[in-house]
Amino acid sequence: MSQTLTHQPLSAIRVEEREWETLRWPGQWSKMLFHPRAEAPTEPNAGLVRYDPGSHHPLHKHDFAQVWYILEGTFTIGEATYGPGTMLYYPDPHFEPPLITETGGLMLFVQYQGPTTGGRPVYDGRFNLTARRPIGEENVER
Repeated sequence: MSQTLTHQPLSAIRVEEREWETLRWPGQWSKMLFHPRAEAPTEPNAGLVRYDPGSHHPLHKHDFAQVWYILEGTFTIGEATYGPGTMLYYPDPHFEPPLITETGGLMLFVQYQGPTTGGRPVYDGRFNLTARRPIGEENVER
């Protein structure tokens, strides 16, 4: 079949195959099962983000698009509060209002190239940190 010559097969990774990584915001940890890299530049950032109770992030913006699905916990994002079973969609470009969770929680994340901006999700320096920078040193412009 011509599709087997021109189309790529699926990729599958089990959550247990990845370790939790330090994420850029206080009290947040990630397991990005897929992410852009030299050998897979069009892969999305896709995986789990775990939030400790009290974790938060400030208002910031991105040129890529993303979808979040809340699996556990309660999150105040801007002026609204969301819980398990809620899916959030951020188009491109977008801003993320301040987020805080008193309960902690777990979300499925998918960040992908913005269909209108062409902005790509960022993995290096965001999801796989050896140490977090102070929030004041974070680039909130992307």
